Amino acid sequence: MNDWLAMVAWLSALGSGLIAGVFFAFSAFVMKALGRLPAAQGIAAMQSINVVVLNPMFLSVFLGTGAGCLVLLAASVSDWSAPGAGALSSGSVIYLAGTIGVTRISNVPRNNALASVDAASIDGATLWADYVVSWTAWNHVRAIAALIATALLVGGLRSLAGA
Repeated sequence: MNDWLAMVAWLSALGSGLIAGVFFAFSAFVMKALGRLPAAQGIAAMQSINVVVLNPMFLSVFLGTGAGCLVLLAASVSDWSAPGAGALSSGSVIYLAGTIGVTRISNVPRNNALASVDAASIDGATLWADYVVSWTAWNHVRAIAALIATALLVGGLRSLAGA
């Protein structure tokens, strides 16, 4: 693998680590804190978070890491005998499926449902009780996937450096 691909691997590892940290924070204390609030306040806070998170800084790391992983996956599959190809492709697949895939399939639909509910309504309180548990459970999956992907991408980089 050449220097530009090593740079993509390095940036993807850093991005995956950053995303793991964001998801870890939500699982470790943000959702717990929001869940302790009265439902209307927790809903309103999470609705605000879900709007604010869609910003260029977060999206460039989250989706940029995904793009980097696509490049790494294609390069690894096309040259499977290259040092680190297995680790880079595995880390890429885990990031793509475990963070972007889970976000799209599990977390975003829950965010969309939360966005459409009146925070002060009984329906809102019912949705919120389920949301805090189910959204957080899927967020644990995202955090673990991003952490594993980071470790594999770093391992792939170590193999590249030793080559």
